[in-house]
Amino acid sequence: MVPISVNGYKKSKIEQEDTMMRVLIVTAVILVVAAVTAVAADKAGPLMEEQVLFKAGQHGCAIYRCPSLVVTKCGTILAFAEGRRPPGGDWSNIDLALRRSLDGGRTWSGIQFIADQGELTLGNACPVVDYNTGTIWMLFCRGSEPGRGNADVLVMKSTDDGQTWSEPVDISSTAKDPVWPFVGTGPGHGIQLKTGRLLIPSWADATKNHGEIQSSYCFYSDDHGSHWKLGQALTQGASCECDVVELVDGTVYLNARSRPDKRQRAYAFSTDGGHGWSEVKYDATQPATPCDGALVRLTDTGRFQKNRILASSPGNPRDRNHLTIRLSYDECRTWPVSKVVTPGYSGYSDMAVANDHTVLCLYEADGCRKLVLARFNVEWLTDGKDYLQSK
Repeated sequence: MVPISVNGYKKSKIEQEDTMMRVLIVTAVILVVAAVTAVAADKAGPLMEEQVLFKAGQHGCAIYRCPSLVVTKCGTILAFAEGRRPPGGDWSNIDLALRRSLDGGRTWSGIQFIADQGELTLGNACPVVDYNTGTIWMLFCRGSEPGRGNADVLVMKSTDDGQTWSEPVDISSTAKDPVWPFVGTGPGHGIQLKTGRLLIPSWADATKNHGEIQSSYCFYSDDHGSHWKLGQALTQGASCECDVVELVDGTVYLNARSRPDKRQRAYAFSTDGGHGWSEVKYDATQPATPCDGALVRLTDTGRFQKNRILASSPGNPRDRNHLTIRLSYDECRTWPVSKVVTPGYSGYSDMAVANDHTVLCLYEADGCRKLVLARFNVEWLTDGKDYLQSK
C-alpha cells in the first residue's frame, strides 16, 4: 500500500487502514438508516373513510345501482353506475352515469351521463383501461326494446381520460353467442393482461326464462379494442356475474356469483388468457349470498415484498349485508384475512387501487338508495399487522 500524503504528511499503512475502516462504518450506518427510513415511509396509520357518490333522487333517477371503478393511465379514478329512472327496475329506462376524481378518490366531479338511448335499458357497465394506449373502453348491455333488457353488447371509448365518450357500437356478433337470449357484461371492470389482452368478465342465460340456467364467460380483444372475440362458457348452471384477476404466473382467476343453492363464491382458472376455463368449483372459505362481488390486485412481488389480491362480497350467506373484504397472499388459493366494511345492507360492489395504493370500494348501501365509496388501506384491513413494504 502506497502511503497517502496529506499536507505533506504521509500516512502509515495502519493509519490508512484505520481511515478506510471509519469510512466503511459511516457508510454502513448511512445505509442502515436509509433502509429503516424507507421501511418507515411505507408504514401508515389505519385509514378508512366513506362518502356517498350516488344517491336516489339525484338527476331524476329512482336509484343508482351496479357500481364500476377503474383507474386511468393518468391516475384519474372513474366511478360508473346505472342511473335507473322510475320505477328503477332491472329492465327500466337506465342510463350510464359517471363521476371522476383527480385526487385518488378524495373529491369528485358532479354526475354526468355518458350513454342514454331513450327508454331502452343500458346497464351492466364493465369498463377496462388499455394502459398501452390510455384508451378507456366501456363495455355494456342494451335492451332490444323498452322493458326488455340485456339483449345486445355495446362498446364505446374515451381517449381523453373519461371526459368525453364516443357513440356506442354494437359488437354482439363477436361478444356473445346468438342463441343466448340474455347477456351481461360484468358488472364491475375488465382487466388488461400482461400480454396486452383486454379481458371482459360476463354472463349469459341459456334459456328464455331469465335466471333459470346461467353461465359465466369472457370475451376479449388482442388488438387494443378494434375487434372482440368470444371465449368459452364456463360450467353451465354453476355461476353468473363474475370478476377476474391475473395471477403472477399468467393464470387468470375468476370469482363469481354462484347459484342460489350454493351460498359460496364460485371460482375457476384459465391458463390461456380467459378463453377456456377449468370446471367451476365453490369456496367454502368465502361464504356469500348470491350477489355480484369484486376482485383487484393490490400488490405483486415485482415491486413489493408480498403478493396481495383483494375480493369483496356480502359475507352473510343468507342476505345482502356484512360487506366483507378478503385478502389473499398466495394468489387466491387461501383468504386468511377478512374484515367487514359495514354490517348493514350491502349489495353489488367494485374495487380499484389508487396510485398511492389506497383501496377504493364502491358498494350498494341502504337498500340500494346509495352508492357508498369506502377508501381504506391495508393497515386498516389487517388491523396494523401488514403494511406495504416496497423493494
